[in-house]
Amino acid sequence: MILISKYIVPRGYLGITIFPFMFLRSKDLKGNGVLVNHEKIHLRQQVELFIIPFYILYALEFLIRLIQYKNWQLAYRNISFEREAYKNEKDLDYLKSRSLWQFISYINR
Repeated sequence: MILISKYIVPRGYLGITIFPFMFLRSKDLKGNGVLVNHEKIHLRQQVELFIIPFYILYALEFLIRLIQYKNWQLAYRNISFEREAYKNEKDLDYLKSRSLWQFISYINR
């Protein structure tokens, strides 16, 4: 379910997915197929990790990447979940052929 909220989406970002909701900063972003696909990839990741473990792993990996890169944006972009979503967001059929736990292949890249 897509909801619009400029208050829930962190400044500098267009959307955030908090299972089972996809929050977008503005209504016009609903038509952005690439952004919506990116967030749908996160929904799939959250479901296959039973939601709460996803958030724990996401936060832990972010902290590791932040120590590694010493840069918030670089740390965020190098989280395995984000790597997978950014690499495949333009492929609107990606989720049809995506393997289970595909994000694992993005951990050491």
